[in-house]
Amino acid sequence: MFKIITRTLDWLESHWVKPAYSGGVLFAIALCFFGAATNTMAGWLYAISGIIFALLGLGAVLAGRSLSHIKVRRRLIAPISAGDNITLELEIENTSNSPRSLLQAYDLLPSVLGTAKPTAIEQILPHQTQRITYYHPTQKRGVYRWQEVELRTATPLGLFWARRSRKVPAKAIVYPQVLPLRYCPLVDTIGREERLQNESDRRYQSATEGITKALRPYRTGDPTRLIHWRTSARLGTLQVRELEVITSGKEVIICLDSGAAWNSEEFERAVIAAASLYFYASRCQFSVQLWTAQTGLVQGNRVVLETLAATYIQEEQTTEIPLKFPLVWLTPHANSINTLPRGSCYLLFANSPASFVPSDATGNLIGLAIDPEQPLQDQLQRQIR
Repeated sequence: MFKIITRTLDWLESHWVKPAYSGGVLFAIALCFFGAATNTMAGWLYAISGIIFALLGLGAVLAGRSLSHIKVRRRLIAPISAGDNITLELEIENTSNSPRSLLQAYDLLPSVLGTAKPTAIEQILPHQTQRITYYHPTQKRGVYRWQEVELRTATPLGLFWARRSRKVPAKAIVYPQVLPLRYCPLVDTIGREERLQNESDRRYQSATEGITKALRPYRTGDPTRLIHWRTSARLGTLQVRELEVITSGKEVIICLDSGAAWNSEEFERAVIAAASLYFYASRCQFSVQLWTAQTGLVQGNRVVLETLAATYIQEEQTTEIPLKFPLVWLTPHANSINTLPRGSCYLLFANSPASFVPSDATGNLIGLAIDPEQPLQDQLQRQIR
């Protein structure tokens, strides 16, 4: 019964008007006066009830008319990263010859994004445009679309609520989070057997000058001549300089096994890992591409981020896996690692990574079994033994 009443009131508000609390109280008072007038035949009671009913009718008509002749336009929504706020900008134009006041405007967002808070508009002068800007938090990456903006008012008497929707298509792209990797041995070592270097390992190990690419913690076996003593003294731990090494521009292909059956939480971690590895490889001046089951190979920062924002579990595979090149393979299934080409790496997002034992086919491959209980960034920066 309660649901029926709620749906009826919602329909009245969106198609005509819905009584506000004050309007309902005033309507009950009018009925009481009319009932008393019927029993006593007192003319002044009829007059009071008639005035109240006329006031209610006036409030209902004016509330509905106050939303007419209003146009709504939307400015383009800039892409953001997961965890940031979406900036939503609306332009509300009053095309009538009279002002419109005391309005509420809000987007009908997808349920995944939650409910938008209404924005109050005090007044819009005739033939003027009011621009409103508000921000909505996001938690999950994705490509979100919605179609409507609702306008709501109870002006001028506050006795009835009227609500009307306007078709204003919207598209918001929420990129996955990109982890700021300082180093990533998994990407650094891919295809190293075939990568040609203009500087030999001996020259690199004996170098004391050159362009410093980054600083990293000291590892066993690092030459002491590469220790950056000033930074080590400030941080209290030994820091080693990584010198810029000119490479042959070996191609790196990061493959997300999006056509497989994933655990939803692990899939989100895999998407974050794919984005982080792509941008790390790009900073290292590698020729890097991304592959997903539906889109195939894509390249370019914006295109890659949009692809990862839109990808989903068990999407249809439209292109073949590029097995002719060494890959960085992100998958939830250990058996798919056996088919990787020589020189490839893998990231295994399994429910129990500790139980994964490499087979004879994967024994020569470099990879990591991602532990869901440990920070992803620390695992991607972990030294591979």
